[in-house]
Amino acid sequence: MTRIEVPETGQVLARLSAEQGRHLAGSDVVDARPSPYEEGVWEVTPRGRVGVALIGDVEVWVTPKLAIDRLLFLVGYAADPKGWRQETIGLDARDGLVPAVAQALWRQAEQALRQGLLQGYRTVEESSYVLRGRLREGEQLRRHHGRVIPMEIRHDDFTVDVAENRILLAAITRLLTVPGIDAESRRRLTALRGRLAGVTSLVGGTVLPHWQPSRLNARYQAALRLAEIIWRATSPEHTPGAIAANGFLFNLPKVFEDFVTVAISEELHARHGGAARPQYPCHLDDALAVRMRPDLVWELHGRPAAVADAKYKREKSAGYPDADLYQMLAYCTALRLPQGHLVYAKGNAAAARHAVRHTGIEIICHALDLTLPPEQLLTQVGGIAAELAGRQSAP
Repeated sequence: MTRIEVPETGQVLARLSAEQGRHLAGSDVVDARPSPYEEGVWEVTPRGRVGVALIGDVEVWVTPKLAIDRLLFLVGYAADPKGWRQETIGLDARDGLVPAVAQALWRQAEQALRQGLLQGYRTVEESSYVLRGRLREGEQLRRHHGRVIPMEIRHDDFTVDVAENRILLAAITRLLTVPGIDAESRRRLTALRGRLAGVTSLVGGTVLPHWQPSRLNARYQAALRLAEIIWRATSPEHTPGAIAANGFLFNLPKVFEDFVTVAISEELHARHGGAARPQYPCHLDDALAVRMRPDLVWELHGRPAAVADAKYKREKSAGYPDADLYQMLAYCTALRLPQGHLVYAKGNAAAARHAVRHTGIEIICHALDLTLPPEQLLTQVGGIAAELAGRQSAP
């Protein structure tokens, strides 16, 4: 087994076979190309994902530049802005992303199961020689052609095989397949899987069952939110020509885009009214041939009042990429807006304003500091939302 560790913003040289290099190059986790200077050496560069992945017989670790607790705050807040709290996780981030998440899952799951497994009613349809609940008359005639038994029945069963327990079991089972989990976490997660033995396991390719927060499942809620994050991070992405990678990975541009969109939308709705529309569909041309989807458009009285796009990418040495400005100019022109807002993860460049010549359009680049504590980060988001709204707030 070959192990490679790559920083999120860096590049490493790794000695790999030609087959290993091709597998890495065909994955969506990293870019890989042969070194022009030394035979058998490959240049490996991340592609916006962080975490761990097993690609063929190569274990690739991409370490985030962002602190692990901050990263998980962004992911969790985008999933549930009202219910997510950083203090519910209690991460030990010293050993890296995967061990920290594994420790958080077994701690939250043990807390959830401390009073026993959650039980509830589940509707069951089955063939039986004993009548329980209701007879499914149409199914009885279709299957048994007038015979009395067996009977096709529908009844409610009080069971531990409910959505909440299925979600916990799915996340635990998935995480146990990820490389890099510490021995104590593996032991505790295995024990938790044993406690959930009476729960149906989800097969690959299925989606998690729906659950609704309530008084009855209050003790489960923190664990369920973390379990859903783990399920998404361990779901392989199948794209044409890509090599399947088994592991735990966060797509950082998508994480940042989701956080910015949700956080600004919440702030706009709470303080300024109107309606925030993510992934707003519009067109650049009169023939409606060129489609565009800004990350966020804020509407007042049914008309676009502000537009924003989130960008998690490396800066140029002189500032933000020019292509982003051209893209925002197209959005503003098509939506007839005098201002457009680009929200970046803060790096070397400060916030900037660009007045576009002969158009009356201004493009504002915001720098969001992700290293701030959650409360201060959300305050910074509130400032961006206020600038988007300007004086146009709905009554």
